[in-house]
Amino acid sequence: MLLCAVAASALMFVDYRFTRMEEVRAQLTTVVAPIQWLVAVPSDVLAWGALALSDQRALVEENRRLREQVLHLSHRVQHMSSLTAENVRLRELLDAAARLDASYITAELLSLDSDPFTHQMVIDRGRRNGVFVGQPVLDASGLVGQVTAVSAYSSRVLMVADASHALPIQVNRNGLRFVLQGSGQYDALRVIHVPDTADIRVGDLLVTSGLAGRFPPGYPVARVTEVVHDPGQPFARVTAEPVARLQRSRHFLLVFPPDPVPVPDDEMWDREPPDEPEVDAELVSATEELD
Repeated sequence: MLLCAVAASALMFVDYRFTRMEEVRAQLTTVVAPIQWLVAVPSDVLAWGALALSDQRALVEENRRLREQVLHLSHRVQHMSSLTAENVRLRELLDAAARLDASYITAELLSLDSDPFTHQMVIDRGRRNGVFVGQPVLDASGLVGQVTAVSAYSSRVLMVADASHALPIQVNRNGLRFVLQGSGQYDALRVIHVPDTADIRVGDLLVTSGLAGRFPPGYPVARVTEVVHDPGQPFARVTAEPVARLQRSRHFLLVFPPDPVPVPDDEMWDREPPDEPEVDAELVSATEELD
């Protein structure tokens, strides 16, 4: 230590007194530069690693935020798509309601029957809304079915596709009347007891005939998809597809019948006509004089 201290003092004195030591100091700096660089390497590596880790952490955090934002926007887009589709369905339903002359109320689907052999659903309108058994139920495209049970706040609807459902219909093209029965499938209905010579074709629109007083006339029900003529058989096999979207509709119209027209009862028919008014004799004589 003493020797090093003496050598350092001597070098400092020589450097202070003689200018030629500047060249020596420059050469020594060149020799020491690699050593200084090697000494600085660990600190540089640590600084670079810290910077890289911080950048990576920032990128990971930014990536996480972007993923959350994409997920949130995707949820909003999905909800917006659902609202847009619901808006379209409601506009179609309002357009269908505008074509009806009878009064109506709107209803929304609550649940579908889980039994695969029945085609029924529950809607959110009941006795408090004026719903009654047998009331027709429509969507934006056509007849869905009829109400079969009513509670205070909900009702059960039997759809036209149910195998136990049947209704009188007529061919819109020529007015031929038949009975349309469900087949237990959403996309197929049967037109029963159709004579083999009847004028019914594929594509004919079937509408309610108004017979039996349950369904008002003129509501679209189904469209004929197949007509099969079996040789030697008196009746043809006719299949139709419902025009209502039985598996997709969520909003419906419950139609009320129009006010009944008063019909004269038996007492009114048996009632005697009113007596003729009495004629003033003076007025008659005056008329004769004028003649």
